[in-house]
Amino acid sequence: MNPRLLLDTCAIIWIALDQPIRPEARIALRAALAADEKVRVSPISAWELGLLCARGRLAAARSPTSIFGDVIATAGVKVEALSPEVLIESSFLPGSLHSDPADRILIATARAFDLTLVTRDQLILDYARSGHVRALAC
Repeated sequence: MNPRLLLDTCAIIWIALDQPIRPEARIALRAALAADEKVRVSPISAWELGLLCARGRLAAARSPTSIFGDVIATAGVKVEALSPEVLIESSFLPGSLHSDPADRILIATARAFDLTLVTRDQLILDYARSGHVRALAC
């Protein structure tokens, strides 16, 4: 397993709210930190957290700003760059994938920086099985 990880928004939510994650994902996160490899998050996840809360799809006792802020303040976590190149690449991903912009940007980020995407999103996991990105179920 590549110890270079990128957390999907759903993984951020589950981890931030102390929800259980799969043992394989927990082991991968510990291995990354033990290898002194930063666990990455994307700024697009902050946007997605805001949307989820604004639309009433995430009922959390804390604000999206607080959730994302606590995650990025955690030792061993790094906000990965969201460059124009990654944004453009998200429009040209290979294979068949839905049009959700946040998912496409996360996948393009994982591809650009050679990261494994940690996610619960079944559509992303299915896309990964086609070989276009590495993903780990959490």
